[in-house]
This record gives sequence, C-alpha cells and structure tokens, in this order.
Amino acid sequence: MSTEQFNKTIAAFDAANAADPNQEIWEGKSYPKELLYAQRMTERLTQFAPDASEALQLAARCQHICRWEIPRADYPMDRKGYHAWRNQLKKFHAEKAGGILAEHGYDPVLIEEVQQLLLKRQLKRNPATQTLEDVICLVFLEFYLEAFSTHYAEEKLISILQKTWGKMSEQGQQTALTLPLSDEMLQLVGKALA
Repeated sequence: MSTEQFNKTIAAFDAANAADPNQEIWEGKSYPKELLYAQRMTERLTQFAPDASEALQLAARCQHICRWEIPRADYPMDRKGYHAWRNQLKKFHAEKAGGILAEHGYDPVLIEEVQQLLLKRQLKRNPATQTLEDVICLVFLEFYLEAFSTHYAEEKLISILQKTWGKMSEQGQQTALTLPLSDEMLQLVGKALA
C-alpha cells in the first residue's frame, strides 16, 4: 500500500461526502451527515478489525458515498421500493468509488475488490464482506438506532434488530453487546434477542 495514494484517496472520498447538504449535530458540532458516517465507519473498522486490508479500509470509508444523490423519497414507500432503492444505492456507491479509485491510480483488481465489497457480494462467505457488514451494523446500533427508533413501533423495531443481528458474525454480535447504548436501547436489543 502506498500511504500517500491511500491518504489522497480517503481525502477524495471525504471531499465528496463533505458536499452532503444534510447536516448532523454531534457533540455540539455540525457535520455533513455522510462525512460523519464515513469517519465513524473507519473508526469502528479500526477497532473491530485492526488488520483490515487496504480494500476493506477503502470500502468502509466510501460505504455511503454521496448517498443523498439518490433520495429514499424517489422510490415507493413500501418494502419493494426500499429494496429497489438499496440495490440502486449499492451500484451507485460502487461506481462512484470506482471512479475515484481509478483517478488515484489504483489498479483494476483492487478497484474490483472494493466494488464487490460495496455490492455486498458473498456475504457470510467472504470474510472481508462479512467484516464490512459487521461494521455497518455496529455503527448503526451505536450511532443511529436511537434516532431511528422514534419512527417505528416497538414490534417493527424488534424485527429490524433481529434482521440486523442475523447479518452479523458471532464476533460482530459479541462486540454489539459491548456498545455504549442507552438503557432504553439495551432493553430493546434484549427483547429482540429474547
């Protein structure tokens, strides 16, 4: 890995995400939403899998790259619409990331590897894809579950948590149990796992 190439690519991902018009307040400071998400992904990956490959580190940082460009509201607000939106996002993130990686001189083999991770190919069979999925789930649980929970009834939240749990490896599940969740969220997770 060329450290300079890697750092410049991460900076390019961050510059793209810094254009997010949606802001999130964290610890009294306002951040572009997807930039903050990308930084959280890197931080969690570093804690969860300190020996992660270069491709996995890059994929984690661009997991939601420019996500706001394809709004959820553009798709029907039902299950089919949700899946169509998610599938379109995966392709969009893979293409966007691939372009930035190519601009920064990465070879086609690594670009393809990053894109396969973003497309979630071979989940449960490819350890790198599984690690990325674990990190996505951990970041969701730690930083987004609380706000997310205000939009749904408890029954629906329990179902979502059970699906999230099912996507994680045993290591991911064990790590999830150590997250600094509020008492209310811990109770919800407890009900989901009961």
